[in-house]
Amino acid sequence: MSTATTGGGAAAGGARSRLGAWIARLPLRQRLTLLTAAAVAVAVAVSALACWLLTRAQLRDEVDSSLQNVSVPADYLQLTYANCQGTDPTESKNAPPSYYNVQIVQVDGSRCIGPNSQPVQVQRADVAVAQGVARDTLHDAVTTEGADVRVLTKHIGVQGVQFAVSISRPLTEVDSALNRLALLLAAVAGLGVVGAGTAGLVIARSGLKPVDRLTDAVEHVARTEDLAIRIPADGEDEIARLSRSFNTMTAALAASRDLQQQLIADAGHELRTPLTSLRTNIDLLVRSERSGRPIPPADKEALLTSVKAQMGELAALIGDLQELSRPPAPGQSAIAVVALHEIVDAALERARLRGPSLTIAADLQPWFVRAEPAPLERAVVNLLDNAVKFSPAGGTVEVRLTRGELTVRDHGPGIPQDELPHVFERFWRSPSARSLPGSGLGLSIVARTAEQAGGAVRLRSADVGGTEAVLTLPGAATPPPGMPEPGMPGQSGRQGP
Repeated sequence: MSTATTGGGAAAGGARSRLGAWIARLPLRQRLTLLTAAAVAVAVAVSALACWLLTRAQLRDEVDSSLQNVSVPADYLQLTYANCQGTDPTESKNAPPSYYNVQIVQVDGSRCIGPNSQPVQVQRADVAVAQGVARDTLHDAVTTEGADVRVLTKHIGVQGVQFAVSISRPLTEVDSALNRLALLLAAVAGLGVVGAGTAGLVIARSGLKPVDRLTDAVEHVARTEDLAIRIPADGEDEIARLSRSFNTMTAALAASRDLQQQLIADAGHELRTPLTSLRTNIDLLVRSERSGRPIPPADKEALLTSVKAQMGELAALIGDLQELSRPPAPGQSAIAVVALHEIVDAALERARLRGPSLTIAADLQPWFVRAEPAPLERAVVNLLDNAVKFSPAGGTVEVRLTRGELTVRDHGPGIPQDELPHVFERFWRSPSARSLPGSGLGLSIVARTAEQAGGAVRLRSADVGGTEAVLTLPGAATPPPGMPEPGMPGQSGRQGP
């Protein structure tokens, strides 16, 4: 028994699983139409069933009321009882309506059929009423010919004789009316399901038009890689939000691709100059060795110095490109709380080595930030290298760190106002600085590092000449718990050379 039940449950579960898989494979429009029609079908079926049951109950109540109100004349009962006893009855001029059946049920379960009545099967409830166990009973029964009837049995006692009178009425009219109602409700339900399916299809087509446009746009992008396509996004519903998100995504992808192509083009342009110079110098050295005509020592030394300088420029350019293309650390695992003043102090040592003739004055207040230490140090070094490169011999570079604002000021030629908006663009170099070493990527690296740390960087012309670079990073003047107290580097106004 349990095995059969388990097998039946497994079969039913498998059927539901297959049905769910089949529905999941349908297109969204067909699924919406099918689900809409199914929902309406269930609602209509429940409503039709409830209507049929209520009507059935109402008709049955009317039949029961008619049975309760019918009265059987006494002489008709005497005639019926006389037929049962085999005596000669007197003729009864009174009788219940012809559509009622009357019979007497005796205590032993036997019955006496009234004139012009159909015999109805006697049930235990009828016998119980005849025996006086119950006052009356109301139930369904069938005649000997198989017709459904509704029966009311009442207890009667006359001159010590106990029996029951069963009055029944055929349910043919009720069943016929219920059958007609069932056909009508079935027709209405069918029309409702068809109409719901049609309405669901129309609604699905209308509601999914934005999704179709979005699908066409995505397929177009996948097929042509055209990121300039835009989807109309009217309204504030989910589809409009999705369309706006798609437009934002394609715009970001297009901008990223443009930047990538621009980076590749600029990198190729910047690499061409040192590579051309390297090839020229190396060709001269090789030709000199092959021809047997040695280059004068001074010229050869100059060529080798130039080759070394060009190799260094190539290495710096490649390093800057790697820094710009480096993705963020996975999960931001490299970010930590670092002492900005210590990073600036270490960068100052490198800057003094690169500008031995310059005076570098520093005033550093403690400041702690959340950032990646290596990129942050490189950004600070780039700012200081930029100041050293444009400072005249014997000049002064002033470095100050106060409440998260690092200021690096040089006394060089400065930057024209019309060039300031371009200083953080990749490979951009001022026309007056093209003869100086550099790749044009240093300030781009600074801007990217500042943005990743939640800060900002800007350049401005100083009041009395020169340029002032300001790097602002969010943080605090005190270290977090567990971090050692800072020293005070740069507090003494240490200067170089």
